Amino acid sequence: MGVVAAELRSAGSTGQIAVSVKDVGMVFGDVHAVRNASFDLPKGRFLTILGPSGSGKTTLLRMIAGFDRPTSGEIFINNQPVSAVPPHKRAIGMVFQKLALFPHMTAAENVAFPLKMRRHDARTIPEKVERYLDLVRLGGYGARRINELSGGQQQRVAIARALVFEPDLLLLDEPLAALDRKLREEMQLEFRRIQKELGVTTINVTHDQREALVVSDEIIVMNGGEIQQKARPVDAYRTPSNAFVANFIGVTNFIEGKVVKLASPRVRLDANGLQLAGVVADAGLTVGAPCAAAVRAEQIRVAPKEQNLNHLETVVGGQVVDCIFEGERLVYEIRVPAFSGMLMRVFDHDPESHLQFGPGEEVRLGWNARDMHVFQK
Repeated sequence: MGVVAAELRSAGSTGQIAVSVKDVGMVFGDVHAVRNASFDLPKGRFLTILGPSGSGKTTLLRMIAGFDRPTSGEIFINNQPVSAVPPHKRAIGMVFQKLALFPHMTAAENVAFPLKMRRHDARTIPEKVERYLDLVRLGGYGARRINELSGGQQQRVAIARALVFEPDLLLLDEPLAALDRKLREEMQLEFRRIQKELGVTTINVTHDQREALVVSDEIIVMNGGEIQQKARPVDAYRTPSNAFVANFIGVTNFIEGKVVKLASPRVRLDANGLQLAGVVADAGLTVGAPCAAAVRAEQIRVAPKEQNLNHLETVVGGQVVDCIFEGERLVYEIRVPAFSGMLMRVFDHDPESHLQFGPGEEVRLGWNARDMHVFQK
């Protein structure tokens, strides 16, 4: 296992670009599934393409894999254009939601299959299979049939099979979507461990925002066939490029208003007669224009009285509609009359030491201007 990891880490440490997507588009009839997509991915990095159903993320992955040919633009792998190269001639490993493991074969035989298809020296195959089964923590399971393995173990076999021939690129098409939550979260950490250990360039597609944040070096957020933002997970979360990204990643409350003053990076808006301070998150903001102010659920503080929140720049009153216990946090739904009765969601991540408010209780909500990102509407 150590030899495998060392070899692939060395290959991925040059700082070279592994995948370059240049103005790529895909049209199906009258539908623009992908529009003018462009990005570079350095070798050894883990990229997740994140977005809702129909956003174009799977189509983009299929074009990189070679299953669909772009209508426009070009894709380069290791600086070579590949739009005309069929999938089986690209050095790409893939793991799908439907794992497509061979049920009549053992785990070891499944992992050995791509080596045999590529005519590797038969004398070296058993040792390499054993090394990759060890890598995915399935040492000693090689003789088992697929139906004798759990869902998580089958995932590990699929990963080993995708990596055993040392591909230039690993593509993951929502491989964890069918797993239960606990197993899915465990496998997210496993994907991250294996990718970091090997240093293999990886592109993952998912609609699961937690998965994207956990496993990735970088995230691309897509909507309507277009790339909305490419950034590190922490930057996509803390400084979303537009209202869609702010709404899609995390739980966000949007307050509608009108810009009354701009002094970048600060902005002041009028929300139903109430003056609020925030930060400019959109270069298109202009005085007098409608806007949407985003504040995340975990950035809002809730207290019984206003004096408890005197250190915050914005404080409004509300009434608790519901309180949901989720173990590590409480989720409040609070109606705010000052914002035309909108329902705001608030997280309390310290439910043991904080007061718990029940439905019908009057409370105060507060946050700072730096926590409110204002976008043009």
